[in-house]
Amino acid sequence: MLTVLAGLGLGLSLIVAIGAQNVFVLRQGIRREHVLAVVIVCAVSDAVLIAAGVAGLGFLLQAAPWLVVVARVAGALFLFGYGLLAARRAWRGGEVLAVDASSPAVGTGTGRSAGGTATATRSGTRLAPVLLTVLALTWLNPHVYLDTVLMLGSIAATHGEQRWLFAAGAILASVLWFTALGFGARYLGRWLRTERSWRVLDAVIAVIMVALAVSLILPVFGG
Repeated sequence: MLTVLAGLGLGLSLIVAIGAQNVFVLRQGIRREHVLAVVIVCAVSDAVLIAAGVAGLGFLLQAAPWLVVVARVAGALFLFGYGLLAARRAWRGGEVLAVDASSPAVGTGTGRSAGGTATATRSGTRLAPVLLTVLALTWLNPHVYLDTVLMLGSIAATHGEQRWLFAAGAILASVLWFTALGFGARYLGRWLRTERSWRVLDAVIAVIMVALAVSLILPVFGG
């Protein structure tokens, strides 16, 4: 049990931070759009990466550091592009969150019922682009390989035969975090019922994404 708790604690310490993946999950949760699918992809991806680290993939990264460089460049380009899209949304506006108390489904857009009350309308975003985005944000992030695979895998190795219990704790941390982040974000909806609030949110997302892109690429040029 102590080994599982150790994995749980380390897993939470690595994953609970402002990053591209968490920001995207948060935004999807606020929009209440494909939340379950996004949470599952994030949790399963983390489970695969944690298992790979415990199984020894971290040694491959140590032997071939150029793989991390490639991941840094690809991840920086993707984050910069996503940041520009968020900046464009912030500049153009047009998104609001209209909530009808009788409707559990909330999306972006505006609508009116026959009685004139605001009702929620679903966004037209399809599932495939959302899944591709969250997969890219997860697998093109070099910090995933440095933290989840290399660091967590190395620490798990110190637990010897109980390393898979340690991994189970870390995987549990990922499941708990993404579930709470994705499904808990809907309670922020009350503050995001105006176009201005959504523009501010997208502006913050744009700044975070671009800043993360810069932080990824600087070590490549700085040696």
